[in-house]
Amino acid sequence: MWNGYRKALTFSYDDGVVQDARLVKILNEYGLKGTFNLNSGIMTPESRWEYRGAQAVRMAPDGLKELYRGHEIAVHGVTHADLTGMTRDEMLAEIGGDRKALEELFGCSIKGMAYAYGTHNGAVESAARDCGIRWARTTVSTGSFGIGPDPLVYNPTCHHADEAIFRLAERFVSDNGDEDMLFYIWGHSYEFDADGGSWGEFERLCKYLSGRSDIFYCTNSEALCAG
Repeated sequence: MWNGYRKALTFSYDDGVVQDARLVKILNEYGLKGTFNLNSGIMTPESRWEYRGAQAVRMAPDGLKELYRGHEIAVHGVTHADLTGMTRDEMLAEIGGDRKALEELFGCSIKGMAYAYGTHNGAVESAARDCGIRWARTTVSTGSFGIGPDPLVYNPTCHHADEAIFRLAERFVSDNGDEDMLFYIWGHSYEFDADGGSWGEFERLCKYLSGRSDIFYCTNSEALCAG
């Protein structure tokens, strides 16, 4: 399905925070690829919050094109708003405005998005489609490797902090069946600093999954827009 591969691995990270620099470095070291979902209207260090002892600070636009080089940029809403509480015009502005601003900043065509807070409904999905969005990620983990029927309601395999992630990784690596398998991992990089930090576990996961000749290492769009 994916350039002759039956298995594909991709990562998805939200919000464009300072910890993305360390995350990108790890992904690059192991030859892995992912998609970073950004909010063009609040890309400033003044946009910050605390999460379980970790400081989450959004990055300014300067230098982001180089930082994310080799990975994918996707929509996360101009202001990270809950789209389900908006009028249709507001949805179009939040989604389409983010797409336009990010395409101008990064000089690329943007195909996908991650729903802020994971919230969506039929009206949001329709607005996303009308803004040229081809796929959109939720926050509902499936614990599986299948690709659902609706790319605008794409449920990932698991969050990076899922207690079953290494068991899933072992299943993914060892499977020799005929079914196509997409291992889609998502999260926020500031979470690796929370509660004492879990960067080491993430790097161990990346090392385990990397360098395998039967896996297609790809961005979200390369995984979800295949064919």
